[in-house]
Amino acid sequence: MATFDFKTINAVVPSFDGKPENVKMFIKAIKIARDLAKDNEPMLVRVLETKLIGKAAQAMPEDIMKIDDFIAEIKKRFEEKTDPLKVIAAIKAIRKSDNKAIGEEIELLTNKLMAFWHDCMNDGAAAGQLTVVVSSAKRYTFAMQVCQVFYAYGRVAMAGIAFDDILIEIGSFGRFQLRQFLLMILPLVFNAFSNLSYVFTAADLQYRCFIPTCENRSNAIYQTDWLQAAVPYENNLPAKCLRYEPLTNTTTDHCRANDFNQSVIAQCSSFVYQEPTVTIVNEFNLTCDENIWKITLVGTIHSVAQALALLIGGMFSDRYGRKWALLICIALGSSLGIVRSFSVNYEMFLVFEFLEPLLGSTMYTTAFILGQELVGPKKRVLAKSMCLVVFALGEAFMGLIAMFIHNWRYYLLALFVPGLVSLTFLWTAKESVRWLLSKGRQGEAIVILQHVARVNGKTLSGNTQKALDDHYQRELAEPAEQSASFGDQLLEVMKSKRLTIRLLICSFCWFTNVMVYYGLTLNSVSLAGDKNVNFILITLVEIPAALSMNFIMNRFPRRMTQFVSLAICGLLCLVTLLIPTDIFWMNTLMFLLSKMAISFSFGVLYIYTAEIFPTNLRQSLLSMCSMIGRLGAIVAPQMPLLAKVWKPLPMVLFGSIALFSAVTILKFPETGNIRLPNTASEAENLRADSSDSERSES
Repeated sequence: MATFDFKTINAVVPSFDGKPENVKMFIKAIKIARDLAKDNEPMLVRVLETKLIGKAAQAMPEDIMKIDDFIAEIKKRFEEKTDPLKVIAAIKAIRKSDNKAIGEEIELLTNKLMAFWHDCMNDGAAAGQLTVVVSSAKRYTFAMQVCQVFYAYGRVAMAGIAFDDILIEIGSFGRFQLRQFLLMILPLVFNAFSNLSYVFTAADLQYRCFIPTCENRSNAIYQTDWLQAAVPYENNLPAKCLRYEPLTNTTTDHCRANDFNQSVIAQCSSFVYQEPTVTIVNEFNLTCDENIWKITLVGTIHSVAQALALLIGGMFSDRYGRKWALLICIALGSSLGIVRSFSVNYEMFLVFEFLEPLLGSTMYTTAFILGQELVGPKKRVLAKSMCLVVFALGEAFMGLIAMFIHNWRYYLLALFVPGLVSLTFLWTAKESVRWLLSKGRQGEAIVILQHVARVNGKTLSGNTQKALDDHYQRELAEPAEQSASFGDQLLEVMKSKRLTIRLLICSFCWFTNVMVYYGLTLNSVSLAGDKNVNFILITLVEIPAALSMNFIMNRFPRRMTQFVSLAICGLLCLVTLLIPTDIFWMNTLMFLLSKMAISFSFGVLYIYTAEIFPTNLRQSLLSMCSMIGRLGAIVAPQMPLLAKVWKPLPMVLFGSIALFSAVTILKFPETGNIRLPNTASEAENLRADSSDSERSES
């Protein structure tokens, strides 16, 4: 068997810069690629050449000149993936079949390989798992090469070329992808507007009773020098709905304590507001404690609609296409948001608060797909982080708008009218190529790919077009494979006690992260100081959390990262209770750090959840955990009701549940630098007490 000179590989990893020594190494790499293919797989030659050109000198050692030696090494490295003898037989059979009829067993094997490669290329965190192929992170470059070539043999037989290979051919992030991504910024921002608009439209206000014996409605102001004689005070602020009983009905310019019977406290129905801000609270008279539930119900109704929208939006998008789903979501969401601004009563407002996110809130998911699907694997992690940054900036922009527009009706118009205007720009976006291919519309897909290549200054080869056409014509002719129902998949998990406990803990962690995340955001407007500034700050702290995630997760264990971020959030929430309320800056700082910690934890949880469940159940269980997490978003708007029982209670709840969730995370297995589990058995064997090195070497 050939020996592998890893030092040689590591020496040529730097980018191809045109130096003579690198040119020679590059030419040698192309020659080796041709020798490996032995002219039996011309498409494979082109795949390898394209990847080598893109990678610019990821050359294989000179002594790997025979395909049989290479297959033997694949057998050695992938012996834990599947039966190595079947792998060898499958590859040899594929080579002899000349890309024609493939046996059922071979097709199954190649499908497994494609699924493994798909996980690696579409998930930035999963790409790190490739290191286990060669049992050492220092050999990552060679691990990537092995997977690419191994994947190419299976994919050539199935389709001739993979979609990610096409992206390399037409440009993985050129002018077209940049333009498409910039277009998708608009719906990301509009979704941020939709997501939390109720924070301002249904914001509670500071007000106190109107005292007709002491002031006129035309010139009444919130704070006066006689106010303590007329109304009781709570926490150094005048009571909202209580006043002392007057001893006389005569109106005077200046009231005194002896003008009121301070032993008799009465409820009032007319109010003087601290600020000129108009929300549904003063518009529809939702004042005093008996109406607080109506204010908090707005956010809960909004979150319920968002949960239902995930189901409706997904079905519509799968049937009619991503572009149409995006345009219709923005059109309906913006229109319903505008109609909501003309609500004549609370009931009408609540109905449209439900309909708008129900029909418009899935624009984020759709825009995320359209913006990233034509981005090459290397740039996807960065693109995901930028989406989070854009969303946070959109939320912060809401606070900026609220600084200048104080009437909730005009505020809604400022948020939703631009959505309708943006349709003229978004109409120029291209449909999802992957969706077109899945529907057998490869002609339209090829036209888009040709356009992408032309804009990027590249060329889509005739061989690629033919490979796409042949593959998807064959897919249309073959009956679709019936996937297991969600009930069957869940039953498979329940058969394992360990996986069942893992699913329960994961669902609880999702609930915790979502509730604390939204709870802190909503509570930010109750902090001392300018509520608009507080809201802007609480949303902007998500940006450093998003940008630091990839750096930290590539250097520290998953479980410890998740534990520490949740524990820090919980501790900071509880520490806030020990800080005197008059130290405004310290309270605000603790609040911001808590939000940063939970934002980071939320991002880690997305990746961690995908890594602890098997491939065939991964998407279903991730969706299940996400749906349970939505319950946290439904509960979070009700926190003001808890504050009425005891003001620190929401922060006590946030801190306690975050700490408890952090402890439960310790029951999870560590998934850093290991291969993702493909079966329930493999997932079950991810032990919480096993070390990375043990699994890497196994």
